[in-house]
Amino acid sequence: MDTDLYDEFGNYIGPDIESEDESEEEEEERPTGYGEEPDEVEMEEEKDDDEEPSDMQVVLHEDKKYYPSAVEVYGPGVETITQEEDIQPITQPIIEPVKKKKFSYFEQDLPKTTYSIEYLADMMDSSSLIRNVALCGNIHAGKTSFVDCLMEQTHPDMKKKEGKDLRFTDTLFTEQERGVSIKAAPVTLLMDDVRSKSYLVNVFDTPGHVNFSDEVTAAFRICDGVVIFVDAAEGVMMNTERLIKHAVQEKLAITLCINKIDRLILELKLPPSDAYFKMRYIIDEVQNLIHMYQDEGDTFRVSPVLGNVCFSSSYYRFSFTLLSYAKLYSDSYGGVNEYQLAKRLWGDIYYNKQTRKFTKKPPGNNIQRTFVQFILEPLYKIFSQIVGDVDTCLPSLCSELGIYLNKEEQKMNVRPLIRLVCNRFFGSFTGFTGMCVEHIPSPSHNAERKVRHLYTGPVDSKLTEYMNDCDSEGPLMVHTVKLYPNQDATGFHVLGRVFSGTLYANQQVRILGESYTLEDEEDSRQGQVGRLWVFESRYKIEVNRVPAGNWVLIEGIDTPIVKTSTIIEVSGNDEAMIFRPLKFNTSSVVKIAVEPVNPSELPKMLDGLRKVNKSYPLLTTKVEESGEHVILGTGELYLDCVMHDLRKLYSEIDIKVADPVVSFCETVVETSSLKCFAETPNKKNKLTFIAEPLEKGLAEDIENEIVQITWPKKRLGEFFQTKYDWDLLAARSIWAFGPDTTGPNILVDDTLPSEVDKTLLSSVKDSIVQGFQWGTREGPLCEEPIRNCKFKILDAVVAPEPIHRGGGQVIPTARRVAYSAFLMATPRLMEPYYFVEAQAPADCVSAVYTVIAKRRGHVTQDAPVPGSPLYAIKAFIPVIDSFGFETDLRTYTQGQAFCMSVFHHWQIVPGDPLDKSIVIRPLEPQPATHLAREFMIKTRRRKGLSEDVSINKFFDDPMLLELAKQDVMLNYPM
Repeated sequence: MDTDLYDEFGNYIGPDIESEDESEEEEEERPTGYGEEPDEVEMEEEKDDDEEPSDMQVVLHEDKKYYPSAVEVYGPGVETITQEEDIQPITQPIIEPVKKKKFSYFEQDLPKTTYSIEYLADMMDSSSLIRNVALCGNIHAGKTSFVDCLMEQTHPDMKKKEGKDLRFTDTLFTEQERGVSIKAAPVTLLMDDVRSKSYLVNVFDTPGHVNFSDEVTAAFRICDGVVIFVDAAEGVMMNTERLIKHAVQEKLAITLCINKIDRLILELKLPPSDAYFKMRYIIDEVQNLIHMYQDEGDTFRVSPVLGNVCFSSSYYRFSFTLLSYAKLYSDSYGGVNEYQLAKRLWGDIYYNKQTRKFTKKPPGNNIQRTFVQFILEPLYKIFSQIVGDVDTCLPSLCSELGIYLNKEEQKMNVRPLIRLVCNRFFGSFTGFTGMCVEHIPSPSHNAERKVRHLYTGPVDSKLTEYMNDCDSEGPLMVHTVKLYPNQDATGFHVLGRVFSGTLYANQQVRILGESYTLEDEEDSRQGQVGRLWVFESRYKIEVNRVPAGNWVLIEGIDTPIVKTSTIIEVSGNDEAMIFRPLKFNTSSVVKIAVEPVNPSELPKMLDGLRKVNKSYPLLTTKVEESGEHVILGTGELYLDCVMHDLRKLYSEIDIKVADPVVSFCETVVETSSLKCFAETPNKKNKLTFIAEPLEKGLAEDIENEIVQITWPKKRLGEFFQTKYDWDLLAARSIWAFGPDTTGPNILVDDTLPSEVDKTLLSSVKDSIVQGFQWGTREGPLCEEPIRNCKFKILDAVVAPEPIHRGGGQVIPTARRVAYSAFLMATPRLMEPYYFVEAQAPADCVSAVYTVIAKRRGHVTQDAPVPGSPLYAIKAFIPVIDSFGFETDLRTYTQGQAFCMSVFHHWQIVPGDPLDKSIVIRPLEPQPATHLAREFMIKTRRRKGLSEDVSINKFFDDPMLLELAKQDVMLNYPM
């Protein structure tokens, strides 16, 4: 029976799938290729498994039969597959369409601009005409809407395409849905100042939510100045204060934008004089904060008179400085010197109409200050006449202001009409550009300060000189700070700033990671740059080269980069060192454990974790000893966004998430009750330590790098002597900070030359320091970092033969003796605390107190917000009790309260974690004194450790005998 199938032309198609019982002879005679006769192919009955199939054999693989000779007919790269019945599920289409992942708004074509792209590219060569600016401020201060205003002025078609609410830099779908910026997004624009001179302004729009302050840190790194946005109605908020402090620490020029001034008119309905005092109060508050955080001797001021304050309403599309407003008077009346007028438009200055002079004393009772008279009153009149009887007032208003409206525009609703009239009256944002140009230095002027602050190499090298000059002809130095996923989230593009030299497309470069040093060059790779772009958030302008002073988006070098990197030329720049890794103003204290729903998809999840780790600057991912994969972030919203990206963008699998927990720290509150010693396994060396708590504030000074271990011994000694009253010997004998170089613990050599051979001790110094670093990274209570602890070396017996004092002997012993000294010094757990700022109406304040009290929190301050009906409540809440706090707050206040919370400090958990008399019962809330024990036990369980701390692990037999003699067995189990 003929069971083969042929088409109408007699060509062989394949076997009949119904003929299951063919004999071996028939199988041998079955043709294997398209268009061949059956008797031309002979198959061997038995074949060795190790032997490769010949070109004419059927290859069996996973229920599929491949006929290689089909390649001869269809060409290379084409395979013919014959499948058995029921292999493919009925739900799966035979030919699946190619799935295109899209998670962000992106324009393929370059939109129309008011300037030519070639002109923009040419401007990149003039570093003196470039300004690198970050827009930052509290959430909903109007930064993204402000960038929309800039885009509408430079991209005339943008508004018509997208409608009124553009949110141009919120490119992710999730950002648009949530109504909050998640990623910092750069935009490069060509803008004019008051004198119509063009400048290339690189603007970085940053998130305002305090959870995403890591994005702000990355943006600050490649900017020369910041514009602090403050909502005129809300005033200076918690995150505003933190951002000002951060900008001062990063040595950035600071300017101020008081945004949403329309709220003073339409919402708060303040009279013009009260609105003036409200804005003046905001400026004074910002000035006081800058003064508080800047170095002694600095006298930086923000003032509208100086020109570094602008006023704007991003919703109604206008912005002005005193100078740009004075220019309106100059253009209208002529003969007015706008520079002289601008100086007289702020402060206690009055205009006398009779004498036509400005005076410092009011000429009459009802005379207002010049800012109110010349700026606020005209603005109030524009708003009131459009909001009022528009039919009668609008024609006269427009004719007075010289604004033409057609019939359709006159019929618009109130809000769009105010927006249109204000936009045409104030014109483009020349005042904002002028403020940036005058008060934020260009890359060439700021290069020296920037390099001194960021570069880890010597300040007097030839390479540093090139960077200080922002020399486009010098050796290549690029600092990259952020990675942006490409369209389908399979790879990343790298954003950075060129500090010297010129980066070319398709150039071979060397990429130095954050761990790179001249001694250890392991963290460096060679790579080839792909295309280069000027990044405009929703579209990219491709360029062939990028000179020094500019931002650049780079393709093709993302593989070795995790967070930040330094890019140099392949050869000839061997002395180059890296730029510092990012220094964040907050910590990742909230953690969640993740695992795939389907265990076989673990590799996909690991790849997703690697990618999401690149995408978020502050995110940390690690594997605990129990094998669970842990993600650490700043808060609930942050981790929610991380998990969305992990599931939808980077791994595309279902992932289970454990309940959120927090990081703890371990500390001591007393000095060790006895000297703790440990011998090395070969019994040739013996180390004696004690542990004691550090002075208050010292741990924070080390973490904030106010004091650094790399300082010369004399300078280090002076710091500890003068600020913390250490004696000279101890101050000069500091060996290390730990863990790492900025860890909040200190190792001190407290031995005397008369008792210890210092030469032998210094020979094992590196090993002891390594043991100390290892010990402080994972403490004995529940393998959490040790904090606020000083370890003193009191005695050391070191073997004279080098073979007996190797690292393998000394390092574990140093760790063990550090642990035993720690356990003898009354150990305690520390938990992280959030600082919470809530705003609510007066009648909701009691509800806010109730919610905070239920979560072990305590209120530190509540006060009315000046010039508004709201109260501001400031409080501290333990992070472990903060999950769901915002939801509770909104529930209790019917949605009237709004709060922000950010990590503030570590605090000791009440109770003794080693008190064995405490019994932890499941599903029962513990009294406050039992919390430390509960946290320790549950953390140990989660990490797969034994229930309690066993001192057998950390104490030698001689030490245990010593403990027994002195009767200090405490509660430690054996």
